[in-house]
Amino acid sequence: MKAFFIAIFDRISFSLRQKTKLKNMATQFKSILSTLLIVLFFSCNNMAQQNPEQQAVIDAKPIEVPIQNGLVKAYFASGCFWCVEAVYESVFGVDEVISGYAGGHTQNSTYEASNTGRTGHAEAVEVIYNPDIISFSTLVDVYFGSQNPTQVNGQGPDTGSQYRSIIFYQNEEQKQIIESKKEALTKKLNATIAAEVYPFQKFWIAEDYHQNYEKLHPEDPYVQNVSIPRLNKFKAKFPELLKENKH
Repeated sequence: MKAFFIAIFDRISFSLRQKTKLKNMATQFKSILSTLLIVLFFSCNNMAQQNPEQQAVIDAKPIEVPIQNGLVKAYFASGCFWCVEAVYESVFGVDEVISGYAGGHTQNSTYEASNTGRTGHAEAVEVIYNPDIISFSTLVDVYFGSQNPTQVNGQGPDTGSQYRSIIFYQNEEQKQIIESKKEALTKKLNATIAAEVYPFQKFWIAEDYHQNYEKLHPEDPYVQNVSIPRLNKFKAKFPELLKENKH
């Protein structure tokens, strides 16, 4: 009788072990599946960054934008352009900032097209500034100082190749400034800096409703919860670079 109960107990124990094993296998499978889906998402989202057309953009000779009325133009991508526009608008020596798209291989980029992640374009800004008041080098400091420099393919809640970080250079001097500051930041943080360095080719101006968005829509939930906190963080970090009486 004892042997009978021992046999029954062993069978029940074996069955429980099998159920536990299957449950663990199912959990592991779900974890692997989730990882694969995430990898697939970002792989599809970044296809534009890996094709020959996009590589041609990266390898192209930079185009230098002519100085107009003593003002120079510089181009930066650092997440949502509403946020980046507001940051650069607050900097002394900056005359105007325009939101748009740059860095991709397609023509006439739009918000809808950029958001597919297949055009290679990122949301970017055109910073029009007075080089007698502020230098390109300082604008690069503003760039790195107003973002999370280690976040890949996005800033804050905005993720995808269309929100990736890119600094555009128009000549060899600008390229050296960017790479020098990027290298110094890499050493300081002991981390990989996400910003890509591209030769400037073309800037596509965004739709009218995107321009001056943070200023015109202060009650927008995104502006309240993302744009303004990012701007205020920058202002607290670089008070010496701010325009007077700037919101």
